[in-house]
Amino acid sequence: MELSAIMSPANYPERSCSYSQAITLTNRRQIVQSRKLKYARTTSPSLKLSPVITNCDNAEVIGARECKGKEWIHFVGVGGCGLSALAMLALKQGYEVSGSDMMWSDAMDALREAGARVYVGHSELNLRKNNGLVPDALVVSSAIRGGNVEILHAESVGIPVYKRGAWLGRITKGYNLIAVSGSHGKTTSASMLAYVLNAMGGDLTAVIGARVPQLAERNIICGTGCNFVLEADEYDCCFLGVTPQIAVVTNVDWEHVDMFQDEEAVKTIFRKFIGQIRVGGHLILCGDSPGAYSLVNKTGSGSALPVLHNDAFQISTYGISSCNDWHALSISPNSCGGSDYQLFHKGLHIADISLQMPGVHNVLNSLAVIATISALSTDQKNFLSSIASLKLHLQNFEGVSRRFERIGTVRGCHIYDDYAHHPTEIQAVLQAARQRFPFQKLVVIFQPHTYSRLAALKDDFAIAFTNADRVVITEIYEARETNLWKINGRDLAISIVDPPSEFIPSLIQVLEMLVVHISKDPDHETVILTLGAEKLTILGTDPVNDTEGVV
Repeated sequence: MELSAIMSPANYPERSCSYSQAITLTNRRQIVQSRKLKYARTTSPSLKLSPVITNCDNAEVIGARECKGKEWIHFVGVGGCGLSALAMLALKQGYEVSGSDMMWSDAMDALREAGARVYVGHSELNLRKNNGLVPDALVVSSAIRGGNVEILHAESVGIPVYKRGAWLGRITKGYNLIAVSGSHGKTTSASMLAYVLNAMGGDLTAVIGARVPQLAERNIICGTGCNFVLEADEYDCCFLGVTPQIAVVTNVDWEHVDMFQDEEAVKTIFRKFIGQIRVGGHLILCGDSPGAYSLVNKTGSGSALPVLHNDAFQISTYGISSCNDWHALSISPNSCGGSDYQLFHKGLHIADISLQMPGVHNVLNSLAVIATISALSTDQKNFLSSIASLKLHLQNFEGVSRRFERIGTVRGCHIYDDYAHHPTEIQAVLQAARQRFPFQKLVVIFQPHTYSRLAALKDDFAIAFTNADRVVITEIYEARETNLWKINGRDLAISIVDPPSEFIPSLIQVLEMLVVHISKDPDHETVILTLGAEKLTILGTDPVNDTEGVV
């Protein structure tokens, strides 16, 4: 399959919605109110954050007790990880919230319990109340097509409609925004950053695109301070709606092949993103990522190391290489199943760091967090005085759901689940698995995510599983696509030379295979790792339940 056959954004006319990304609010009712927040930097005496913003007069937040009547926001596609977080934040900030999606999800359960009205199916009836009122605004997921009945009805009656990126720009305006981006690792990095800052006493707001078990609201933090941590997604160019004070770029890779023609197109959109960093802001990027490193200008020649520079903002790098401003040395497994390493800054040993999570990629994620907190600090001396607290909370961070998440152990079989659906992510999680389980048999169940991604990256997928002992490929999770490429999971299974692989199309058949595998040899320790789309998560829990009655 030639890469030219893969559809570029121009080949998806249905994505080009007719509604405006940022429609001026009507005078009938203001959607949000500004409220003055006294700048409560932190309750911790050990970490003083740089007062980039001294008040939040322009922050678009609202409290239920402060408004004459609750403003009503309706979220279209509310069941997804991105929009469900925004809906929950709106609830906590005092909005009246409703939402709809084509299928029910756990996120909708949480929203309903928190007080939102959520519906299965899209209908203009979802936008009406018995008293005749309609929503003050619609916020629309990137997955929703332009012909959606709720969008069309909202436009017909004058309800402002916002795509997710435009809404993010609106609600983060006036905050000291820390936007964590990257093709891989942004969810864990943003989650770790939000958790650590919160644990260190920072009064922040955060929006994460996944469930974080250690956060009280799982995917958000609703604070009153001026720092806002955002997982900034490049899909549908969503992150171009925000203007960060600090931008983190974990890496740049060709991930969303249905949205970007090639890796150069991805780099172009990331350059636009970092171009939106506020004057006097800070860019933090992984210097080990060729894609990320290529985003900025360099000076220096000959034997001298190139220096990254930008006249509008500062730049800091992190990575394993000692060429970076922040780097890790002597990475080694620890007794918790995670990683220990020595932290260096510009050649000086700063601290010894310990993580619960395995994998070199999580070392990089922690370095991104450290570099960001340093950038937030008033000065380097203040940062160094808080390093003990930072170390403690990094060590206490347990991770994110569906990122090498332990599901359980049954009959000597350890079951883990991960969202990895790109060759780079698969290699990273298998390296982490081998770090924690160096001698156990590792069986991978992989469900490819979208036809276009498999068609574009099949050769890279074929060599991504080398750390496994056995691979099972299921049928493709089509998500939003139709199979224009005439490709299926069998094509990938055939292309994998090492380790042994097989194609089992049905998840039910895979489940039956796992139950038999777990039951027949209880004395042999095995690791089963399910990778890929959301539907695959059922395989992690069902074998545990199904084998309970097996003698």
